[in-house]
Amino acid sequence: MNASLLGMAAPSRSPPQRRIATFAARATFEATRLAPGDVEALCAGVAPATPIYVSAVPARPLAVQIDTTIRLAAVGFEPVPHIAARGFASVADLDRHLGRLTDAGVRRVLAIGGDLAAPAGPFHAAIEVIESGLLQARSIVEVGIAGYPDGHPRLSITELDRALAAKIEAAVETGLAVHIVTQFGFSAGAILAWIGRLRDHGIDLPVRVGLAGPATLSGLLRYAGICGVTASAQGLVRHTGLARHLFGMIAPDTMLRPLAEADIGDVAPHLFSFGGLATAARWTAAVAAGRIALDRADGFTVEPP
Repeated sequence: MNASLLGMAAPSRSPPQRRIATFAARATFEATRLAPGDVEALCAGVAPATPIYVSAVPARPLAVQIDTTIRLAAVGFEPVPHIAARGFASVADLDRHLGRLTDAGVRRVLAIGGDLAAPAGPFHAAIEVIESGLLQARSIVEVGIAGYPDGHPRLSITELDRALAAKIEAAVETGLAVHIVTQFGFSAGAILAWIGRLRDHGIDLPVRVGLAGPATLSGLLRYAGICGVTASAQGLVRHTGLARHLFGMIAPDTMLRPLAEADIGDVAPHLFSFGGLATAARWTAAVAAGRIALDRADGFTVEPP
């Protein structure tokens, strides 16, 4: 992404602004289904071939994911669908779905367990999808796996570490490249500490750090409760007076800036579009173009065009 893509001259930037802009330009995005205006906003401000992760929502048919995937690929982005293990009633169902995705040009997926309390079929966890051989058989070359810097509501840190290591090992043994996509959180310190722990353990894989894109405070707290990151969200509440931005929502500037300024290897932001994909795309494009003002030690504001 660059200023010419956005139709504006590049502003003069300080070294911190340059790091923030460069980091934001590497952002990927999370979508469910496309709302009116989403594709236009992506095309206007997000670089072609940017990965757009397509969620798997239990309440929605898989056809919605297929349709979103096809539409994103048609306008030049790289759809990376979630494969929710517990949602498939049989091996044949998963294979059929993967076939439809790869027919649409998909070569990377994110393997997750999924939100169903009880599996619909033989798959209980993401590692079983990775070990099945179905991804490779359908020409998938890379798999994303989930990371939890803020912990997990049902699993201990030790269990999370073991599961992450097992999925990495299974993917490597079956010839798949691997990257990590984290749950969204609200504590840059917790994320940096978690990445430091990964690196200390010899895990130098690319990491896409989940950030909650611009959204209302009530929306963020609702999603935080669902996803088990309520504790760090409560820290956000104490700073809401500082986090209001041009877009009239809570923006992830106090998360993005410390990550951009840290030396943590191959790390990029991953925007969850709780306030809408178009809003997340426009905010990120403005940051990547350098339209920001550093307003305090750990954040910034987006300036009008």
